[in-house]
Amino acid sequence: QVQVVQFGGGSVQSGGSLTLSCKSQSDYSAYCMGWFRQAPGMEREGVASITNNRKINYALSVEGRFTITLDNAEKIVTLQMTGLKLEDTAMYYCAAKTGWYCPLKIDPYTDWGQGTQVTVSS
Repeated sequence: QVQVVQFGGGSVQSGGSLTLSCKSQSDYSAYCMGWFRQAPGMEREGVASITNNRKINYALSVEGRFTITLDNAEKIVTLQMTGLKLEDTAMYYCAAKTGWYCPLKIDPYTDWGQGTQVTVSS
């Protein structure tokens, strides 16, 4: 399993912003990185994904508020989160996989970060 290391996260008031970053240690030439989140008692869900040929997917719940970007040379993916809502509170996980099939589903991803907590308060 390839190591994936996450950075960022924390607590913010509703309407605020946070940035998450994640670095993959893979040597994949074609690859995909994504962000997922899991709230207590809920299933893990896809938030956003990006390939190194710049194909991007967003979940409808975050589109227009979250922005995913990729530094291809460093294999660092960043998730900029703005207009945060109470329902964005969750543990956020970064994931990576080889290839350009990049769905917002858990199964295809092989490499997972350790998770980082994002808490939005009123």
